[in-house]
Amino acid sequence: MASTIISSSPVTNSDRSKRRKKKKAAAAQQSKRAEGSSSHARWRTESQQQIYSSKLIQALSQVQLNPSSPSAPRRGRAVREAADRALAVSARGRSRWSRAILTSRIKLKFRKQQRRHQIKQQQRIVSADGGISRARKPRVSVLRLRGKSLPAVQRKVRLLGRLIPGCQKEPLPVILEEATDYIAALEMQVRAMTALAELLSGSNQAAGSSS
Repeated sequence: MASTIISSSPVTNSDRSKRRKKKKAAAAQQSKRAEGSSSHARWRTESQQQIYSSKLIQALSQVQLNPSSPSAPRRGRAVREAADRALAVSARGRSRWSRAILTSRIKLKFRKQQRRHQIKQQQRIVSADGGISRARKPRVSVLRLRGKSLPAVQRKVRLLGRLIPGCQKEPLPVILEEATDYIAALEMQVRAMTALAELLSGSNQAAGSSS
């Protein structure tokens, strides 16, 4: 009789441990969902918009725009990058897209350094060959060939992952969660920048009328 009780106890202990693990996993999922819904809702608050507006003004004040250069695309790119950095700082690095935006400048500098090093190496090779440069065959990426053979749903998921910073190689649940938070943040960004533009245009009109 005692042997049957002892033999049945490991089974019950394993069942209990499995149940505890399932409960912990379910609680962790619920907490993640609650945090995600709260993070999505905070982008709709007025206080978060004010925080982002202050950070946006600070970021725009640090942008160096040369008035003598007529290149409007460069100015627009600089303003857009400053607005995105301010948005990522407002997110406090809690999401993948915000961390990807904050680290993009470091990666861009590293890529520029790599390109300069490659150009110098190519120039040395050309000078060593006596100025004769060999034409290289265009390389076809294996990922492009695989992308053409993917189903329509997977192609759309991959496209959505490319649109969201830091989600290019993430699974579908992560992409959807990041997309909802990123879209809510972008909507708040549009509201804040529209209010700032209206404020600046109103001040300019008042200054023009007073003069």
